[in-house]
Amino acid sequence: MYNQLIGKYGEDLVIAYLRKNQYQILVRNFRCKQGEIDVIAKEKEELVFIEVKARSSSLYGNPIDGVNRKKQKCLYRSAQYFLYKYHLEKEAVRFDVIEIYIKNQDYKMNHIKNVEYF
Repeated sequence: MYNQLIGKYGEDLVIAYLRKNQYQILVRNFRCKQGEIDVIAKEKEELVFIEVKARSSSLYGNPIDGVNRKKQKCLYRSAQYFLYKYHLEKEAVRFDVIEIYIKNQDYKMNHIKNVEYF
């Protein structure tokens, strides 16, 4: 339950950050049988599929370490389905990961753009 609260809080922080940086939020928590995408946004002419990883401790590694091969495949397949479902196959796309380190009321955010999958 605690991890879910940290994750939700992290996503809320990311949404605020993205809006502040002129991203248009299209969908939050897009779910399909292939998996889930935390945030789908538009920056200028590019669709951005964003995985949010929030941690309160580095005990289990950096947040991006949670984006393993299995998670990458689910993100990629979910993005493919989203593009197909909304007839956006010709759109320019990229995948980002936003890491958030949360400690008490403080946080540090690291936006990794255009993450190479596979």
